Amino acid sequence: MSVLQLFGHPFSAYCWKAFIALYENDTPFELRMLDAEHEENGAEFARLWPIKRFPLLIDGNHVVFEASIIIEHLQRFHPGPVTLIPGNAAQALEVRMLDRVFDNYVATPMIKPVFDTLRPEGARDAFGVGEAHTVLDTIYAWLDVQLEGREWAAGEKFTLADCAAAPALFYADWVHPMSDDYPILKAYRARLLARPSVARVVDEARPYRSFFPLGAPDRD
Repeated sequence: MSVLQLFGHPFSAYCWKAFIALYENDTPFELRMLDAEHEENGAEFARLWPIKRFPLLIDGNHVVFEASIIIEHLQRFHPGPVTLIPGNAAQALEVRMLDRVFDNYVATPMIKPVFDTLRPEGARDAFGVGEAHTVLDTIYAWLDVQLEGREWAAGEKFTLADCAAAPALFYADWVHPMSDDYPILKAYRARLLARPSVARVVDEARPYRSFFPLGAPDRD
């Protein structure tokens, strides 16, 4: 059986999402590092997926992109002791819904101020950045209510939704720090960071913190 190959980078939020799922079940894989020192990986990655958004998984003859679908693929074809998508249809829908919430309403607005910093001075989008901060405030408030009484995003078990939440909330709190008005959300983020699979991706990303365009805070 061929070893799974994951194209990505240890500092990428969406790669974290896939790494966490792999680490939760101790699923062996080879990291195909995407950086200037591994040009051959970059060339193959661009051939496989011209959009060039990572992560991307190779499983034999199968090429799988988008982190959520990679996790679905892993559960279906490489299952382990941790079931990241419940078998119950209603529970699975909630997990998938929360996965989309964390991707679309935490990770997406989080990245807006980051990418804006990389734009030329005259091409920056102050209005869009302001909107992104507003969305983060709004979703923080919603999540603080949604998570009440829950250990993990969808209840008692760690799922796909938590794989999405960990990188999204980790970096969002760097971009738009959570105030003390959201104690439930802050406690959930702390539980995520204490989870061994999440702690591992945080540690693996430490050497690259200087890459963060807004400046990485001296914490976490």
